[in-house]
Amino acid sequence: MAILVDKNSRVMVQGLTGGAGKFHASRMLEYGTNIVGGTSPGKGGLTVHDKPVFDTVEECVKQTGADVSVIFLPAVAVKEAAIEAIRAGIKFLVVIPEHIPIHDMLHIREEAVRGGTTVIGGNTAGIISPGQANLGIMPDIAFTPGRVGTVSRSGSITYYVADTLTRTGYGESTCVGLGGDPVLGSTFDEILLKFEEDPETKAVVMTGEIGGVYEERACGVISKMKTPVLAMVGGIFAPPGKRMGHAGAIVEGKMGTAKEKLEMLAGAGAHPCKTFKDIPETLKKLGV
Repeated sequence: MAILVDKNSRVMVQGLTGGAGKFHASRMLEYGTNIVGGTSPGKGGLTVHDKPVFDTVEECVKQTGADVSVIFLPAVAVKEAAIEAIRAGIKFLVVIPEHIPIHDMLHIREEAVRGGTTVIGGNTAGIISPGQANLGIMPDIAFTPGRVGTVSRSGSITYYVADTLTRTGYGESTCVGLGGDPVLGSTFDEILLKFEEDPETKAVVMTGEIGGVYEERACGVISKMKTPVLAMVGGIFAPPGKRMGHAGAIVEGKMGTAKEKLEMLAGAGAHPCKTFKDIPETLKKLGV
């Protein structure tokens, strides 16, 4: 099984006629993702990769039965596009663009909670359920179907973790990119709960980073989970006050350090891993 997206998901692309949308839709289709259409206001009636383009999400949903959407639009247009998708009945939304205004993401998250929609991003590489569907910009070469789920704030760390799991024979059930912006559509605890409900996911690798409190928020859920959680945190040697890549990755004094996060996660019952090599070794010890 998988969480959030699988071979039966009916996927639409908001921004399908744009450069990024067109390019990545081609990759997603080649992987086998069930893309049923897309949107681009004012360009309804066109086709891209033999898929119909609509002016609005509502039209796309009514005509194609789309239930999942991926947004490839400039950050300034994301708020309107996301809220349009949620109100049209989309139940899973992947927000690829980065640097979305914080206030816009707060509005999106509020609307998503009201509409019962799960959102990942902004600034996410997307999500992949290996062998079933790939939404976003994930390089599918690193992934293979398996029994370990992953959730990460970093796209590149997602690829490295998946490659490690693939090379050691574990494979992945679903790999979720939370995103690297300060305010996100979903949190670690929310995604971990979904993995806990998936009988085919035998363990979860959670990879966080310095800054923010998303990792700390997960502690309450981890302490109650039956599915083992392995935890990594990037930025062990990051100096205070230095932003490391993502907008949300900045340590303020002693708050949000990698060491502090790992200690809290371990205290909640997670199995800390400091290197990628530690992941398969820990899984073996757990009998996964």
